[in-house]
Amino acid sequence: MKTWPALSVLILAAVAFLVMRPGQDSDSQPPTAMQAPTPEEREAAFQAEIRMENPIAPLNSVWIEELTWIEVRDAMAAGKTTAIIPTGGIEQNGPYVALGKHNYVLEGACDAIARELGNALCTPIIKLVPEGGFEPKTGHMRYPGTLTVRDETFRMMLEDVGHSLHVHGFEHIIYIGDSGGNQTGMAAAAAALNERWGETKAHHIAGYYDNAGVVARMNELGVEEGPSDGYHDTYWLTSMQMTVDPSSVRYDERVAAGKATINGVSIAPMEETIALGEQLMEWRNNKTVELIREAIAGSD
Repeated sequence: MKTWPALSVLILAAVAFLVMRPGQDSDSQPPTAMQAPTPEEREAAFQAEIRMENPIAPLNSVWIEELTWIEVRDAMAAGKTTAIIPTGGIEQNGPYVALGKHNYVLEGACDAIARELGNALCTPIIKLVPEGGFEPKTGHMRYPGTLTVRDETFRMMLEDVGHSLHVHGFEHIIYIGDSGGNQTGMAAAAAALNERWGETKAHHIAGYYDNAGVVARMNELGVEEGPSDGYHDTYWLTSMQMTVDPSSVRYDERVAAGKATINGVSIAPMEETIALGEQLMEWRNNKTVELIREAIAGSD
């Protein structure tokens, strides 16, 4: 692997080579415009750059978008060859919860899952997913702020992101979705990629979206929700969302307005709700890690 001094020498040599080509004499030849690098010279410069050592300490993150390309390269070389593609959404979630509810949960979930696996990185959360029709407006699209994409757009985006990771050398591509409407598209994208590659390297982990399992775990912990308030919101999901950002469920504003309950369960005090959310997140994340390991072992 080349060091910075070696790279500098190569660059200076290339510049000197371009400025003074063999057979040219600055005393006898008229000055000419600098020659453009040849394809071979450009490739040599690229090969020197792609092998350069990281000049700074690496960031401790599992999110590809937060890393430099050198940090991703070195993480892969160290064994992080599984990539997780999480899908969320921008949809209405009642009067108290931010449109990006699923994305907040995935911030905590994918980070924890990747770190527990020990060999994985997370792509940026895919936030634009099918949420209903345009004309006429259907599903969540009836509410202002919801953003939707067509089913085929969603599937093609998932395929392209997965294929990008594959050509970089990631050995397994994992799809997890925090919303029910995402599941079919993820399964289709994984199947299409496996057919293209001729081997099973893309995996849709449907078990991540085990809402009934999360509710059962919450009940085991002594909390049961009452009848629905009629909003697209639940206490169990709100508690997990609060582990990442309590402001995204308007905690302070709801307490001040006397609206700090959902389906008959109070989200106050904050500490108790976050503690429950952490236990639910841990249960689901651990289950997902097991399912990912099983999927990879089965394909290998």
